[in-house]
Amino acid sequence: MRIERPALSIYLMADADTPELAAAAVAGGATALEIGIPYSDPLADGPTVQRAGQRSLAGGMNVRRALGVVAEVRSRVDVPLVPMTYAAPVMAYGQREFCADAAAAGADGLIVPDVPADEADELREGCAAAGLDLVPLLAPTSTDRRIELACRLAGGFVYLVSVAGTTGARDRVSDRVGGLVARVRARTELPLLIGFGISAPEHAVQALEAGADGVVIGSRAIEVAEQAGPQGLQEFVAGVAFAMAKGSPIRHG
Repeated sequence: MRIERPALSIYLMADADTPELAAAAVAGGATALEIGIPYSDPLADGPTVQRAGQRSLAGGMNVRRALGVVAEVRSRVDVPLVPMTYAAPVMAYGQREFCADAAAAGADGLIVPDVPADEADELREGCAAAGLDLVPLLAPTSTDRRIELACRLAGGFVYLVSVAGTTGARDRVSDRVGGLVARVRARTELPLLIGFGISAPEHAVQALEAGADGVVIGSRAIEVAEQAGPQGLQEFVAGVAFAMAKGSPIRHG
């Protein structure tokens, strides 16, 4: 997939209103979308994403229906589209079948945060066969060896976790982000997107100033959508996109 720089990726949980919210996010300036497939034991998710996932599951969402949501989102937007879920539902579905069905639904990549690069052979092969990019997650605590391996196997972009912890809005971008960006940048030319804790325009600008190519906003996007619906989400995304365009040293392309 081709990731525009500076990149603004918005995460939304798969649910009945996700296609409308996704279209609003793109109208506001989102350059990529991540669609969460809910799981009952989401270890990396903070309270906002967990709440959205539980609401989705309570409404009858499952993996196959979530891929249907991905397909409907794809029918409305033309930006890169990346499902994000956990190993258990993917393995229960069948890794190769999941990758094939995700690609058929219009996905461009896949994020499975609890499958480390050195244990991802079957998932990576499934992605390769289906034409999906497998996006790894790296954190400030990642060793140089793990960074090297993840970058060698990565496709699309590399997701940099700003903190060692769960998703959720925070006051500012961690001071450790710059060091992580430098360590990963030395090993790949793929775009580097910062996520976990990005919740305001100034955070996105801070991430760009730290050398990242873009950001992922999840918890705050979900909160805005809950409080203000598609129009509110569009306005929020537009504010972040404006700040990034104004404050970024990176040219679009």
